[in-house]
Amino acid sequence: MEAVNNKIGKYEQRLASKSMNQIKATLARTSSNKRKVQLTIQESNEVIDIPIEALSFLKDILSIMAEGNDLMIIESDSEMSTQEAADILNVSRPYLVKLLETGQIPFKKAGTHRRVLVRDIIDYKSKLQSDRRKNLNLLAKQAQELNLGY
Repeated sequence: MEAVNNKIGKYEQRLASKSMNQIKATLARTSSNKRKVQLTIQESNEVIDIPIEALSFLKDILSIMAEGNDLMIIESDSEMSTQEAADILNVSRPYLVKLLETGQIPFKKAGTHRRVLVRDIIDYKSKLQSDRRKNLNLLAKQAQELNLGY
């Protein structure tokens, strides 16, 4: 399953921000042992039971929309092409292929094509961000120790 939302306007951003804050407040008031919540559709008065985890996920989606960012939802165990993976990592396809061939990201071959799991790309991206943050913190600490004015 994949859902893509390409354009988020100012109205949608404001509405998403308001909705996110309401959900955040609801989650804060909700008992930690509660497994479901009920949503009411105002126009039809229809009541829908959803898992509490889904409400938390909806809050995350609304947070992304409130920032005006594009949103894509993809199952983590789905496969993607090397070009799609390269696009997510914001690198060239040949560079991604080098990462695959050196074993930094797992992949499998389907005929002559390399296929990569979405979760492996997300894991690699998270590791990259974590490593960058550690290195930047180290540089900032060294700059402060050397009184470089940072």
